[in-house]
Amino acid sequence: MTTVFDHPKSLLDVPTHFCPGCGHGIVHRLVCEVLDEMQIEGETIGVVPVGCSVMSYNYFGCDVIEAPHGRAPAVATGVKRTNPDKMVFSYQGDGDLAAIGTAETVHVATRGENIVIIFINNTTYGMTGGQMAPTTLPGQVTQTTPYGRNTKTAGYPIRICEMLATLSGTALAERVAIDSVPHIHAVKKAIRKAFENEKAKRGLSIIEVLSTCPTNWGLSPAESMQFVQDQMIPYYPLGVYKDVTAEEAKA
Repeated sequence: MTTVFDHPKSLLDVPTHFCPGCGHGIVHRLVCEVLDEMQIEGETIGVVPVGCSVMSYNYFGCDVIEAPHGRAPAVATGVKRTNPDKMVFSYQGDGDLAAIGTAETVHVATRGENIVIIFINNTTYGMTGGQMAPTTLPGQVTQTTPYGRNTKTAGYPIRICEMLATLSGTALAERVAIDSVPHIHAVKKAIRKAFENEKAKRGLSIIEVLSTCPTNWGLSPAESMQFVQDQMIPYYPLGVYKDVTAEEAKA
């Protein structure tokens, strides 16, 4: 009998700390499927910061380094520059990447560091209780915005892919989502392309994944998927915002 689906070898067979309905498990599996298919687990180094991804070193079969909050791109830069033959990626949430780590994120892109960033956008600080994040939607209720995010006082959400697409060192900036099977297939395809870019030494590739946080949103897993479809995707449109390979093909 032909095997059509199996547990990725690069994803360790252990229980995770993620809440029921959390999107991290899906994205972890997709990353590991790509590592398996490209046969690069043994030459890959992951960097994870503080946040819901803080214990990902227990789940990824490749080497993983723990970074201080927001500093994963800086740590990944050091790892890649001292080990240029290795595949290096960071796995970060929105509270980490788009708040305390904004400077690191922008400068790793403008320098064109040859790494991959997997960016999980679930519009909230997940691990610390659901506070407003830089990606929290206008009017969205969180622990620190009980009446909804007020753009007059808190400003507007940051669209990371659109911002990084303006920087010369960015090779790929793509936004995807885990709300449906077709979109999940697109997530894997984007992650694969990012690692292929790194292998070809094209510069920074960032894959932004619109994901779920049922616990802090106060929704069921099914309702959370609907929230991604109805609320997040309209504000954060899916698509490729920069792709140097496509630009080269047109030239």
